[in-house]
Amino acid sequence: MAPPNLFPILLLLLLSFTVTAHDYQQALSKAILFFEGQRSGFLPQDQRMQWRANSGLGDGWTYNIDLTGGYYDAGDNVKFGFPMAFTTTMLSWSVIEFGDMMPPNEHRNALVAIRWATDYLLKTVSQPNRIFVQVGDPISDHNCWERPEDMDTRRTVYAVDAPNPASDVAGETAAALAASSMAFRSSDPAYSETLLRNAVKAFQLADNYRGAYSDNVDVRDGVCPYYCDFDGYQDELLWGAAWLRRATQDDNFLNYIQSNGKTLGAEENINEFGWDNKHAGLNVLVSKEVLEENALSLDSYKTSAESFLCTLIPETSSSHIEYTPGGLIYRPGGSNLQHATSIAFLELVYANYLSRTSQTINCGNIYVNAQTLRQLAKKQVDYILGDNPMGMSYMVGYGNKYPQRIHHRGSSLPSIKDHPQVIACKEGSIYFNSSNPNPNVLVGAIVGGPGEDDLYGDDRADFRKSEPTTYINAPFVGILAYFVANPNP
Repeated sequence: MAPPNLFPILLLLLLSFTVTAHDYQQALSKAILFFEGQRSGFLPQDQRMQWRANSGLGDGWTYNIDLTGGYYDAGDNVKFGFPMAFTTTMLSWSVIEFGDMMPPNEHRNALVAIRWATDYLLKTVSQPNRIFVQVGDPISDHNCWERPEDMDTRRTVYAVDAPNPASDVAGETAAALAASSMAFRSSDPAYSETLLRNAVKAFQLADNYRGAYSDNVDVRDGVCPYYCDFDGYQDELLWGAAWLRRATQDDNFLNYIQSNGKTLGAEENINEFGWDNKHAGLNVLVSKEVLEENALSLDSYKTSAESFLCTLIPETSSSHIEYTPGGLIYRPGGSNLQHATSIAFLELVYANYLSRTSQTINCGNIYVNAQTLRQLAKKQVDYILGDNPMGMSYMVGYGNKYPQRIHHRGSSLPSIKDHPQVIACKEGSIYFNSSNPNPNVLVGAIVGGPGEDDLYGDDRADFRKSEPTTYINAPFVGILAYFVANPNP
């Protein structure tokens, strides 16, 4: 009898090794550290990203209000309120859902990252019937390639005063403050209460004066086309109410999401989730109460959540989401890894709900369980960390091969610590155009990622692929926390 062919077995062992060899704890630490590189305002003594320094210290002066702090959204020096609030919601949801799986020091670091945003968001809703939605003129900012510490561009403050509407930003701010109130409940109950009180206030502003913030003539030119509300404000009203229901258990918010689901389009665009469209996340969030507490009046949200999740399973008969040949979730439009991280996050959250209640999803021709969803999420995570056709980690500073020329002003220009002289607006262009690696490593930054062909050129000018954003990283924090505790689901 011929000896057995061991090659396929060895190959399988090798493949399984490469898939499970990632240091999820190191990746988690770096994913949180990234937020320190995005800080605006007065930096604290314990700032770990040492190449950064104070910036934006006059923010808010035109309104005679302190609007220092918060985060720059990506590789520029503008504070966009809409994506910052969404980032905060997702960081908070990461801690609520997976915080107990984080090593204690990283749990603390995650709360610090949340608080850097929430301290700022509290300022944005500190005046009656007004919400500050942005600081910084993006046209002026994008015309320059300069460090945040050198900023001499216009720090225009964009505010929306009632009865003008800002349901989207105010609704997302309500969600962020409600979610973060849960994240801080055990460690800082007084701060948690402040966050919750202001969440209710932000939601009332969103609900009382309904409409999209980018429809206001006085802010449209500043927020569009960057963070225009393209998908309508209705989802943020439901999202804000759903988070307030989760944080307060108040039946008024339960009634709101029950009675307004149809009129606010809860069953539309259910396969999207990101800074602009909250539908898939909303449906997953609300499903918790259906699955765990049998709240049948919310069953339509669960139906929509499961319909969306079925589109992620290649074996189902549903119409499918697109994957690259290498297995990455792909959506056109640039900054693609935001879809991979946010969707993988939802897969893990829903898997938690299913496993706690021993339920499965009926996807027509097959039943899908928690383990399947976790394995799908793991494929996205491992792809991002290096198991991809390029053999490249898309997290800066993780692995042996990662992007060197990210589209990020502070990272690509000499640090103010090494080059204290001002580098003016256009003087930075030589660094933008340079083929040299960025001098400052923005550790933990996840870039926009490869195209639908799995290719990545490491080109600073190709911002759709090479620019990191806070809302790519935020859900990844929760995902990595899960895999720290469960490396082989």
